[in-house]
Amino acid sequence: MDDLLSKYSGNFKTFKKGDKVEGTIVEIADDRVIVDIGGKSEGLVAGKAFKEAQDYISTLKVGDRVEASVIVPETRDGFTILSFRKAKFDILWNTLIKSRDSGVPLTVEGRAVTGSGLMVEVNGLSGFIPNSQLGKDALEDTQSLVGKKFQAVVIDVDREANKVILSEKEVSEKEELELARRAIEEINEGEIFQGEVTSIYDFGCFVRIEKTTREGEVVPLEGLVHVSELSWDKVRRSNEVVSVGDKVNVKVIAKARGKLAFSIKQTIEDPWERIEEKYHKDQKVEGEVMRQNDFGVFVVLEPGVEGLVHITKIPPSARYERGQKVDVYIEEVDKENKRISLGLVLTSKPVGYK
Repeated sequence: MDDLLSKYSGNFKTFKKGDKVEGTIVEIADDRVIVDIGGKSEGLVAGKAFKEAQDYISTLKVGDRVEASVIVPETRDGFTILSFRKAKFDILWNTLIKSRDSGVPLTVEGRAVTGSGLMVEVNGLSGFIPNSQLGKDALEDTQSLVGKKFQAVVIDVDREANKVILSEKEVSEKEELELARRAIEEINEGEIFQGEVTSIYDFGCFVRIEKTTREGEVVPLEGLVHVSELSWDKVRRSNEVVSVGDKVNVKVIAKARGKLAFSIKQTIEDPWERIEEKYHKDQKVEGEVMRQNDFGVFVVLEPGVEGLVHITKIPPSARYERGQKVDVYIEEVDKENKRISLGLVLTSKPVGYK
């Protein structure tokens, strides 16, 4: 008898809570799904587990192979209770990825307005629409979208980080955006435009230009000038260089995914190009202290051109402040590495100073 029981029980799998199982659907009813999972009992999806996966279940038919998770290994009725939760979310995430890749809009519902955008629900998941991806009308009254269903396109998906980023203006301003993309395609890197500064941030500023297309349409476009591309001089804050409304020349230095990157400084000659013509050994010039550290004092000779007075050439008691004017002389110019070695011009000069 023990041998028979051993052989009999060996034909069936046993499960524990949380196990991932595969099986074949043998029955789909209005309130349950029965799955052959190769165990001594059949798998059952019912009750709350059935309701939460109804959208997914509606895509299934008898004979389909499915994956599920074990909720209850065995009930008194002899069923193994299953959940399609993971499979459901696999389908949801795949739908989001398809929207991102195809540009097909999905229906979302506004949940809450934040300082940087709008939280939404999309396919039962949380998503976010940044202010930059809201159309003009939506931006004027973002609060009106809370509790409202509308169309948006997925532009970024990261399942591991549980992140879904969408764009409302890809739907509400689709024609304008397509026109802008076509105009950007006609722009070549290296082209120079006159534009206007529209907004300023710590990381740079946005400049609006106008591009006339081959069809003769004048299309307004915006691009980013990163803070490092504002000036040949070192810039700490963008508002030190530009103000909203300023008319500036910009050079197109990159374009990708329908966005433009500009440079203001590259419309002006790099001061290091003619550095050896302007500065030579033993030449005395006036500069402005930029900073002092353990290496010495950094002195600006002109925007974009900075030299170093090494600490060994500075009297021990000397202290310098940012913005202070100093007289220096040129010791060496290294154009290739963009370095200039300086010495101090002192009125009371110790040995070794000029």
